[in-house]
Amino acid sequence: MAKPLFIAEKPSVAAEFAKALKMNGKRRDGYVESENGVVTWCVGHLVTMSYPEVYDERLKRWSLDTLPFIPEQFLYEVIPSVKKQFEIVKGLLNREDIDCIYVCTDSGREGEYIYRLVEQMAGVHGKQRKRVWIDSQTEEEILRGVREAKDLSEYDHLSEAAYLRAKEDYLMGINFSRLLTLKYGRNISGYLKKDRVVISVGRVMTCVLGMIVRREREIRAFVKTPFYRVLAGCRLDGFPFDAEWKVNPQSRYQGIPDLYKENGFKKKETAEELIHYLRQEVQHESEDMVMTITAVEKKKESKNPPLLYNLAEAQNECSKMFKISPDETLKIIQELYEKKLVTYPRTDARVLSTAVAKEIHKNIGGLRNLSEFKPFAEEILQSGSYKNIAKTRYVNDKQITDHYAIIPTGQGFSALKSLNPTAAKVYQVIVRRFLSIFYPAAVYQKINLTAQTPTGVNKEGQKYLENFNAGFKVLVEPGYLKVAQSYKKQKEEAENSDENINVDINIIERLKKLKKNDKLCVADWSIKEGETTPPKRYNSGSLILAMENAGQLIEDEELRAQIKGSGIGTSATRAEILKKLVNNQYICLNRKTQVIMPSQLGEMIHDVVGLSIRPLLNPELTASWEKGLTYVAEGTITGEEYMQKLDDFVRRRVYAVLSLNNQSVLRTYFEQISENYKK
Repeated sequence: MAKPLFIAEKPSVAAEFAKALKMNGKRRDGYVESENGVVTWCVGHLVTMSYPEVYDERLKRWSLDTLPFIPEQFLYEVIPSVKKQFEIVKGLLNREDIDCIYVCTDSGREGEYIYRLVEQMAGVHGKQRKRVWIDSQTEEEILRGVREAKDLSEYDHLSEAAYLRAKEDYLMGINFSRLLTLKYGRNISGYLKKDRVVISVGRVMTCVLGMIVRREREIRAFVKTPFYRVLAGCRLDGFPFDAEWKVNPQSRYQGIPDLYKENGFKKKETAEELIHYLRQEVQHESEDMVMTITAVEKKKESKNPPLLYNLAEAQNECSKMFKISPDETLKIIQELYEKKLVTYPRTDARVLSTAVAKEIHKNIGGLRNLSEFKPFAEEILQSGSYKNIAKTRYVNDKQITDHYAIIPTGQGFSALKSLNPTAAKVYQVIVRRFLSIFYPAAVYQKINLTAQTPTGVNKEGQKYLENFNAGFKVLVEPGYLKVAQSYKKQKEEAENSDENINVDINIIERLKKLKKNDKLCVADWSIKEGETTPPKRYNSGSLILAMENAGQLIEDEELRAQIKGSGIGTSATRAEILKKLVNNQYICLNRKTQVIMPSQLGEMIHDVVGLSIRPLLNPELTASWEKGLTYVAEGTITGEEYMQKLDDFVRRRVYAVLSLNNQSVLRTYFEQISENYKK
């Protein structure tokens, strides 16, 4: 009797498939079998690309004479540590009574690659193959995925892109790492007094190193500039507040070179001079210091709930809130996914699909089983706000490639007790972000006052008039903020996000009564000193976001438009790249703050790459390669076209570096770098 075979990416996922498919069969070595089917698993990658020495033993020794190394036919091999499981899977794939193979590896490029390599090495032929594509591991979603499984051939373009991504990383890594190590490794090891230094180069890794070093050098080169703002200490029915001077066409300071932006001065003396004029003029006209109100602007401002989490956004938030690395965040969300608590983690989308939106009441309904979220879930269901979600910005099929945003499934609550405290907090953050989108915007009442006072006359006898501005803001309708994480904190952050003065509703009501030509009492004038600040160092979360939004770092407008939406690396690989840079000791990651800085070695390697294969440091190259892989996955360009471009790039760059004779200039660069690392 013929049976189907279900192959998952790891044992825990296979167990969920067996459970959902009611395969209560015997657990064997490496698989589960019942009368109606077989479930087996990989343990991540079972097959990998062979090292150069497998092609030719002589390639084991690193030599410039053997570069560039670009095989005509790529070789693959079973990873020794998982050989036993590979043989089990191979046997099952080729078993005569297995008539249909359901590919249940992770629904993405890497999951596709894991299975295709196994199938290739196992020599599978003549079997029907179907692809199960799911967004969560709930029983309902697994059964839907199996029921709607498409023929595996429909994912051939995705598979081709996966193979090409691996070949690209392999060719750039092996050729450029060997090339730069042989050419410049001794220069670095000699300067650092080390036995040997291997210069590890990667398509994405080296670009990220470039971003970190550039930011550090911007900070070093930054010169702080002091500036001085003039404030009027005002009073309204006993309520004190400051109004800030701002230049206007009638000001005696209009157009002077000493202005800092439009609301300050570069020299303290100029600010003091303004105060002198103000005191002189106001006290001359009246015993009380007053200004005349020239404008009262009243408006309500809405702040919509943020979009849902994709992996990069979640990694950034968790880095800020819990001081955990992107790698730790991914592990936690992967755990939540495997415990059926949330949907697929490795996604770039921050919206839902139309199909999911139709069934979203199930996710909301499930959350009524958690006391912390029960009131919010019930309020959403009773109000029916979820019914129109498909018409909002939170649902957009065009913004989804493989998977929609990370949201709670509304299931799996029995696993909550097994979560560590940090994982539980991450789950709560995901749930709160999800519930927020079904609430209305938060609404603020804002009032902006402009008051004016003279400071003498010009040569034509016209008055100089100085403007002072004050903005006030109060939250009048909390909307989604009442469900958002730490309501009080969110409220404070939202209100302090600009330069408005936060007041209670009573003050706002008094301010509303003010009108043009009313007088405003001034207690005194003062100077507030400030200084410009350098760019902030990346932290682990902001770096992940910067990688995702790499297109914004590109100066060329045409290229930036071309690769819009294409970042550096993928949601599945970014955390691992950061981890590798830390392990290679190219960057330093502060575990407590998650702030990132380059190491001395990292800066030296940056400059070596800059003098040899500079494009590797820039986001243009990396993002355009990533976009090319997307085109292959979409079927827009062929794998042959992409491979030809890759082959040409590697060859040209290798030959260019081989012709260089620039080792002697490196010491000057190294000396400049070392100045920043002297203890």
